[in-house]
Amino acid sequence: MRSPLSAARIRRALPTGRRAVAASAAVALLAGLVVWAVWPDRPGFRTESAMLTVRSGPDGDEPVDLDTTFYLPDGASADRKVPAVLLAHGFGGTKESVRADAEDLAGRGYAVLAWTARGFGRSGGQIHLDNPDYEVRDGQRLLDWLAARPEIRTDAEGDPRVGVVGGSYGGGLALLLAAQDQRVDAIVPMITWNDLARSFLPESTGGETTRGVFKSGWAGIFFGGGGNTGSGPAGLSGNTAAEQPEGAPASAGPPSPAPGQGPGTAPGAPTTGAIGDPSCGRFAADVCAAYLRIAATGRADQAAVDLLRRSSPAGVLDRIAAPTLLVQGAADTLFPLTEADANARGIAANGTPVRVAWFTGGHDGGSGPRSDSDRVKFLTAQWLDHYVAGEGAAPGDDFTFSRIAGFDAMDRGLVATGYRRTDYPGLAGDARREVALAGPPQPVANPPGGNPAAISSLPFAGSLSSLLGGVAGDIPGQHARFESEPLTEAVDVVGSPTVRIRAASATGEAVVFVKLYDVDPQGGATLPSGLVAPVRLTGLPETVDAAQPVTVTLPAIVHRVEAGHRLRLVVATSDQAYTTPTAPTVYTVAAGDAPVSLPTVTATPIPTEAALWRWVLAGLLAAIVVGLVVVVAVVRRRHRRQDSSIHPGYAGTPLAVRNLRKAYADGFVAVSNVDFEVHPGQVVGLLGPNGAGKTTTLRVLMGLTQPTAGEIYVFGHRLVPGSPVLSRIGSLVEGPGFLPHLSGLDNLRAYWRATGRPWEDAHFDQALEIAGLGDSVHRKTRKYSHGMRQRLAIAQAMLGLPELLVLDEPTDGLDPPQIAEMRRVLQRYATDGRAVLVSSHLLAEVEQTCTHAVVVNKGRIVASGPVEEIVGESPSVLFDVSDPDAAREVLDRLEGVRVLPDGEGGLVVDTNGTARSEVVAELVRAGVGVDRVVPRRRLEDAFLALVGENSRGSGDR
Repeated sequence: MRSPLSAARIRRALPTGRRAVAASAAVALLAGLVVWAVWPDRPGFRTESAMLTVRSGPDGDEPVDLDTTFYLPDGASADRKVPAVLLAHGFGGTKESVRADAEDLAGRGYAVLAWTARGFGRSGGQIHLDNPDYEVRDGQRLLDWLAARPEIRTDAEGDPRVGVVGGSYGGGLALLLAAQDQRVDAIVPMITWNDLARSFLPESTGGETTRGVFKSGWAGIFFGGGGNTGSGPAGLSGNTAAEQPEGAPASAGPPSPAPGQGPGTAPGAPTTGAIGDPSCGRFAADVCAAYLRIAATGRADQAAVDLLRRSSPAGVLDRIAAPTLLVQGAADTLFPLTEADANARGIAANGTPVRVAWFTGGHDGGSGPRSDSDRVKFLTAQWLDHYVAGEGAAPGDDFTFSRIAGFDAMDRGLVATGYRRTDYPGLAGDARREVALAGPPQPVANPPGGNPAAISSLPFAGSLSSLLGGVAGDIPGQHARFESEPLTEAVDVVGSPTVRIRAASATGEAVVFVKLYDVDPQGGATLPSGLVAPVRLTGLPETVDAAQPVTVTLPAIVHRVEAGHRLRLVVATSDQAYTTPTAPTVYTVAAGDAPVSLPTVTATPIPTEAALWRWVLAGLLAAIVVGLVVVVAVVRRRHRRQDSSIHPGYAGTPLAVRNLRKAYADGFVAVSNVDFEVHPGQVVGLLGPNGAGKTTTLRVLMGLTQPTAGEIYVFGHRLVPGSPVLSRIGSLVEGPGFLPHLSGLDNLRAYWRATGRPWEDAHFDQALEIAGLGDSVHRKTRKYSHGMRQRLAIAQAMLGLPELLVLDEPTDGLDPPQIAEMRRVLQRYATDGRAVLVSSHLLAEVEQTCTHAVVVNKGRIVASGPVEEIVGESPSVLFDVSDPDAAREVLDRLEGVRVLPDGEGGLVVDTNGTARSEVVAELVRAGVGVDRVVPRRRLEDAFLALVGENSRGSGDR
């Protein structure tokens, strides 16, 4: 596992683009001067590599060679002494795993001693798992070596001024060394353990460790990594294999001792430990034997637990006097946040300064986003600078944590938001949120041999189950589910949730894994960091009704459950990362009679180093917005000056269009001469074939395009873009446009807020009644059908009850009942002195709805006036005849007479001045019986007579 420190090189995200750089030059220069003024000088450094022989073991007389590199800042000398840092690597790693960390600390002015722990790489000895007699005593001998260096600052003879930093295996060493040697001045243990026995044998109801559930996945990786002389598996060593420096592999030959190396060096001493049992590799015999016993049975004996606790800080925390910064990762199925919590409480009880920092990474999550690793680096430097270098104010004991906040477009990666509070609340949080669960008792099967097993807590990929989803992660028949109702508000979980379960088993024992999923409205389930709570229950009854409830403490998490999401508690019988009973059996599990308790914490967000540039960009955007506002204000002011006069002839007329023409640069003429008026109380239909110029006329009317010639007056005001008189018009032109993530009602409210008019003038109730959306008005508009969007757009156009309503195809997408209702709405709308202009291709609806009509063809008006007058001019007649086909042949021979389409069973004939009696006589002479002759008085007939049956317009654009 790479420590957060090494991944946290502070980088500055500069805005790209010439304009952005030019606009922010002054701010960037100021920021650069500030950084230059406050940032410490970064001297260079030199390195010395050597094999140091130290004497350790129970009696302190067993020699072992340790492969070391000493980083010494330039200028450090006996006259200019510097503080020191012992830098320990993770399990399976070497001194090269932490080289980037060492260089970073040396650049800050610290002398850094990095070494390869015994049993790894080129160092000798065997692996004792941070045993106080071996690895910890090795660390003490390295302190002796530092104290003898003339360049190292000391507090007393043989007492170097030193801090110890390490991640995972190295973090355990830092804690144990501080407890064993009071010369240590400060420590920064990262992603490490409190109780190694509990880490590998967890039991989440507080039971004895000897009955814990064996974490076989991680244990196998540990012992596999220690079973060879190489650098071990990537991810535990502190750096991945790809991060090992080129030219310095762990298997390379030993380097030459550096000139002037300190005491403790014994050239020619052995560099490897005894290998012993091949199955143990470089592990000490007692460690290997304990592992083999646990791995074979899945259960721990007391001797194995005692051995693991010998290498655990849990029993010696009261001896730690060195100020401690505990950094722990939330994405960690190996050493979860529980371990840091136990360390913090144990050390603080002794009065030692302690600070706790959680971050989004861990053994399963790496160093986390850059913003997170930068925060960890800052905290580490601040801690060492004060307690080791003696510089800067006391860091205090603030508690910090972080949560993934989203994607940073500037950094092209995830970004974490950090939070701070003045005290450490522990895993219980400040307050608890109780969420009820539902679900009956359910039988769950333990598979024979533990296979197949659920996928949730895999080493290095504990969050994999969140990608797989419920069924793929949890095997059908092997888990029970209990779910909550959707949450009414978001909950920020910070700490360990708890829940009570009951279980029954015919064998009297059960091993289960309890997990808490976050389920979104679409059913997608997320298991935060793949964390599970293993539970071994004993003394169970055969029926669940007789079972006593037990409280399960789930792993601590930092996770936001959004409003509308549900919680799902899963109790499974298997997990890939753990050893489970091999005998098949069936348990019964109940958890629906108790809520899950979620811890919450009150904290303040921490600004990130990217905040400066976000403020710069925000300032630039604000300047752009201000500039646009100024431009719009100037344009509107100019238009207001132009529109200050009112044409006296049209002062009371909602709309007057005079000699309107619209031509395009390519010579195309969409509207050549349109001239009409709309008066109060009128519903005017704008009619014409496709391409006649209707939509272009409406676009010009609404200011969406500029006319080539002509003028438009609204209540006497000449219409120009931005004219205030536009506020007296409501419109639906070229289809509705809404924000898809908002509900229909919220879209209407947002539109009205943008108008700046008083809220009480909106008349929402009437508009919503017109829309007829019912409860759908509360749904997000991205889920609307075309007809629903059309109805919402009509309601939006009617908000504020404008004096002139302009609608383009308002019935598009509406069903017949809604069309009929729209007809009544428009007629009622015009009764109070308001006016309506509607464009439609449904001539029957226009005839029933409109009081007046304007017929446009090829960009010109061919008829206008009251609908009844236009219909009255129609020369068409409906003939009911005995033989329509024969009658059509006769009528086609008559000059000027033509048969119109859509006769509805008869023939609609345009006599064009020919007497009806003459037409009837011709049909009778041809032997066609005429049953009925009815004058045709439909707008459709008049329309066809005016524009022609096959008329084509000039083509709207």
